[in-house]
Amino acid sequence: MKSFFKNVLANIVAIVLLCVVFFFFFIVMIAFGSMSNEKSVSVKKNSVLTINFKTDIIDSPTEDQQSIFNVNNKNTSILIYDALEAVRKAKTDDNIKGISIEVDNLNAGITQIDDLRAAIQDFKKSGKFVYAYGNTVSQSSYYLGSVADQYYLNPSGGIELKGLSTEVTFFKDFAEKYGIGIEVIRHGKFKSAVEPFLRNDISPENKEQLSTLLNDIWDNTASKIAASRKMDVSQFKTVVDSLYGMIPDLSLQHRLADKLIQKTEYDQMIRTKLSLNGDDKLNKISLTKYIDSFSDDDKSGEKVAVLYASGSINNGDEYSDIYAEKYIKYIKELQDNDKIKAVVLRINSPGGSANASDEILFELQQLKKKKPLVVSFGDYAASGGYYIAMAADKIYSEPNTLTGSIGVFGVMPYFKDLANRNGVRSDIVATNANAAYYSSLNGLTPYGVNLMTRSVEGTYKRFVYFVTQNRKKSFEQIDNIGGGRVWSGTRAKQIGLVDELGSLEDAVKFAAQKANLKSYNVSSYPKKMTAFEQIFSDLNEDDISARVIKNKIGKANYEILEQITDKNLKSEVKMEMPYQIKIN
Repeated sequence: MKSFFKNVLANIVAIVLLCVVFFFFFIVMIAFGSMSNEKSVSVKKNSVLTINFKTDIIDSPTEDQQSIFNVNNKNTSILIYDALEAVRKAKTDDNIKGISIEVDNLNAGITQIDDLRAAIQDFKKSGKFVYAYGNTVSQSSYYLGSVADQYYLNPSGGIELKGLSTEVTFFKDFAEKYGIGIEVIRHGKFKSAVEPFLRNDISPENKEQLSTLLNDIWDNTASKIAASRKMDVSQFKTVVDSLYGMIPDLSLQHRLADKLIQKTEYDQMIRTKLSLNGDDKLNKISLTKYIDSFSDDDKSGEKVAVLYASGSINNGDEYSDIYAEKYIKYIKELQDNDKIKAVVLRINSPGGSANASDEILFELQQLKKKKPLVVSFGDYAASGGYYIAMAADKIYSEPNTLTGSIGVFGVMPYFKDLANRNGVRSDIVATNANAAYYSSLNGLTPYGVNLMTRSVEGTYKRFVYFVTQNRKKSFEQIDNIGGGRVWSGTRAKQIGLVDELGSLEDAVKFAAQKANLKSYNVSSYPKKMTAFEQIFSDLNEDDISARVIKNKIGKANYEILEQITDKNLKSEVKMEMPYQIKIN
């Protein structure tokens, strides 16, 4: 028996040692992989810069988290600022002869596509060619590809050009059926984040704002596509309404495409354009590889920092999204770094926790006292995302940015009816009058409702106060355009919620000018996680389960689940936009 236990113990030790060896081998392999990715890339003569289906355009380094549990994702993420810089440099690079856009499904936000499209439009002024090819093309991919000199489509392909729509899901009857009570307190008739729990249809106010917002975005998008394809707006509307793009022959007939050809024929056409002989290789270089070819900037020079604020705003100390404790550390680092002469805050956020937003705004106000602070809006700058922009010297918005949503709400779910139906009752013993002002079974007491209402109203007034100070308007003026309403960037400029319509590059240039910098480097904050940091962040038990669920059900569905299940996101006043809009 003694020898048996010795053998068992020896086997256990062997297994543990094997696991340790495997783990360190795994880390070494990743280290070598990282070093190989950092090798310099040379750009060959007669090259074509290629935007392909393996490229994801992201706004912030915090969005680029390739988990060890998501091994199937072969896409490469590129910061929009780097992508724009690549197109700008390619314009004057003698080795780059043209651009080929080869994306069927483009993973990028509305404003990111706008900026990339504008950069390619500027690239065309060099006289170099821009061609595009598609198979089964999404609307967002066609929006980018339509900027090309020539658009080529597969003979059995199609273009899903259909316009914009939104579908709102309501849970009122579902909640009542299963005995789930939801106490809602909000300020702003347009604050529609809570409507799914209160109604079974879209309110007139929400329908008005959604219609205006969708039409603003689509009018801007449609006019650019129509101009590139040399159509008048009414003709283009007919093409879209009739879904002509879905049928290859009709795409050709109605000038959405210039020719129906196979991909091999498309590549051969580029070879002919470059005057390549039969044995000459067609040198295509991806955006990722081209960016890797850039030489490092002089790290000792004066800098403009781009501080990315991407995702929902929460309390806590996490790397992803915008967690107040972590984010305040970034702000203080920039404040104390003498090499940083100006800061551009790039906001791409629908908001979140009112408390966390307020903490971040205060620290940004301290930063502004020491150096210029310019704000650039991405896809979203709404609710808490707009709130933290109120420290800015100047605000730049993209025309299609979802902007404003100056409103506040609180949602408190309770399960009294559900519990009672299943024979569950509760009774309370308390030391003070309002020790149990809220419980998950009984919801809010009348005093609790009054208290939460005062909190929501007070938070809204504080929100509007900071907006009045930054935008130099009266409370009544801001209240009239607030109330939770979301505006397009174009209208936000018209009503004074932003200063200029412009890109991240425009904001960087202005920040440098305000800091009196003639030459400068641009640095991104927060820094991208290293491979080692990513490994150890993945080993957190909660993160492992969260990543597995996220990969299984998708990011959008996971964010909805998180709102319901995360204890850190419950029972607090929210500054949050009710929806997201994406051109699919």
